[in-house]
Amino acid sequence: MKGRCIILDHLQGREAAALMVDGRLDDFLIESDAPTPGTIYRARADRPVKGQGGMFLTTPDGSAFLRQVKGLAPGQLLLVQVTGYAEPGKATPVTQKLLFKSRYAIVTPDAPGLNLSRSIRDETERDRLLEIAHDTIGDAPYGLILRSSCAGADADEIAEDIARMANLAHQVLNDTGSEAETLLDGDGPHLLAWRDWIEPAEIVTDTEGFAQHGVLDAIDLARGAMEPLAGGGHMFIEPTRALVAVDVNTGPDASLAAGIKANLACARALPRALRIRGLGGQITLDLAPMPKKDRRGFESALRAAFRTDSEETALVGWTPLGHYELQRKRGRPALGGPSK
Repeated sequence: MKGRCIILDHLQGREAAALMVDGRLDDFLIESDAPTPGTIYRARADRPVKGQGGMFLTTPDGSAFLRQVKGLAPGQLLLVQVTGYAEPGKATPVTQKLLFKSRYAIVTPDAPGLNLSRSIRDETERDRLLEIAHDTIGDAPYGLILRSSCAGADADEIAEDIARMANLAHQVLNDTGSEAETLLDGDGPHLLAWRDWIEPAEIVTDTEGFAQHGVLDAIDLARGAMEPLAGGGHMFIEPTRALVAVDVNTGPDASLAAGIKANLACARALPRALRIRGLGGQITLDLAPMPKKDRRGFESALRAAFRTDSEETALVGWTPLGHYELQRKRGRPALGGPSK
């Protein structure tokens, strides 16, 4: 099936959303029991962590950890936002830099000013969007970012989205409670799909949509360790407690160029494979053998592949043993192992 298709359904009783591109699963979101990124708490400072410049906080959903703390005393109340999913047994990561994010607009209380997505280059369109923003938000004390989805969008829809996020920010920032409390829940999979999957697509909301569009088969494949690569190679993606190990193999190809071909295929396929599996943290690539002179080409291909990925990923570099390391934000829950 050609084209893009967004399927909104449930998997094992949990809300989920799948993005199929030309009949292949390109992205997958599923509800989790853990606090969702974007959730905003009024939290209470608990105890500092000496040597790390951080502070453990108390929230309604358990312990949270805030980095780069200055001037914060135990017992103090503060607003924080969940930034990602915690490793098992660890505190939820949070930040004091709040973002109110929707399909068209991001309101930034801590960063005043009006900004447009750099992908919107047409000057006439930029002027139109700036006029909409100024007319809607006026002299509000909050910053505003207009996302790439604004390009060509209806002016009333953009204005409504800006106003809604600005009002939401005002409500949260002016809440006067005196106890630890959840002030805003993060977006679920269906709302995230509407917010972030902005390219034109067919929308399917039918019951059993996952089964009818091949999503269940694709998920079963992603729950396994092996990911096939273009050209006949494959890679094994195996999460451990310490890191995610990725082992690249050339398959039946025994030519002199087999290693670089498999590694380039890995570079192109890796963002999607990690995204669907919901994997983050430290990632170590055990690549197929290739000459050192080919490393630069591999790095360029990897950088290009991650440039448009939805999760923030740092390309760390080579280890003395010849492995390549990444550091990836835990922006979504792990898909988990094979279904029973």
